[in-house]
Amino acid sequence: MYAHFFKRVIDFTLSLMALLILSPILLILILVGAIAMKGNPFFTQQRPGKINKKTGQEKIFRLIKLRTMTNEKDENGNLLPDEKRLNRYGKWLRSTSLDELFELVNIIKGDMAIVGPRPQLVRDMVFMTKEQRVRHSVRPGLTGLAQCNGRNNMSWEKKFEYDLAYIDNKITFFGDIKIIFKTALKVLKSDGINTEGMATAEDLGDYLLHKGEISREEYDAKQLEAKRLLKV
Repeated sequence: MYAHFFKRVIDFTLSLMALLILSPILLILILVGAIAMKGNPFFTQQRPGKINKKTGQEKIFRLIKLRTMTNEKDENGNLLPDEKRLNRYGKWLRSTSLDELFELVNIIKGDMAIVGPRPQLVRDMVFMTKEQRVRHSVRPGLTGLAQCNGRNNMSWEKKFEYDLAYIDNKITFFGDIKIIFKTALKVLKSDGINTEGMATAEDLGDYLLHKGEISREEYDAKQLEAKRLLKV
């Protein structure tokens, strides 16, 4: 009953309350972000959501975050590497997870839940196995079992293991509360923000390619598939 009805009601109510209570802080973050990022403080990106039972395909929605990287480009008009665009303000936003607060809007809209598997990129989704994509049988979350156990500093295999365990072990109110409190502790410790040795987390396709689990041809074909899905 909780997973199928009360969870959505609680998510909507708590997210709306949080948005109203935090509105002064959010306004300050918007103003500071506009200055620090020299323009639009928001970052939106298409992400795979819950599978539509009628189509059998993931609903692609637009996730809303605060921008943590600038849009600085080189002399050829190409974006600079992530580590060069991630400024001090962006690093602080990520360490505190304040860049995630506007996902409360996604929760209110019904795209996301407070707790669930984190929404990965569409270009990650196309590299997932059929079993791994079972994670999309529930709404993606602001936080999840993987996030409270390591955030981004864990292997893709381990992330999927946690995501599927969250679904397989039955979704409960007290289980969600436990995940929220464990996540809060992780954020306070600024623990596991990025993949070790990287400015941001590594894409699943790049990870599989580096491990030799897919060929360059398979990698390129999947990247084209992701681009086609984003145009739909």
